[in-house]
Amino acid sequence: MDDELTQRIRHRAREKWELAGYPEDRSEEFWLEAEKEVRGEQETYTEMKSDPSVTTNS
Repeated sequence: MDDELTQRIRHRAREKWELAGYPEDRSEEFWLEAEKEVRGEQETYTEMKSDPSVTTNS
């Protein structure tokens, strides 16, 4: 995993953890959720970049 992607996931996971009230023993849950979101955003960006006809407004 590249450093920029890891940083984005880490940041999102921390935001989720903070919003949930700093619960203990749920770091993996927040990491996996954040990873799914960030990777989904990255895939959408890549798809839109390669095919400008793709839109997010379905």
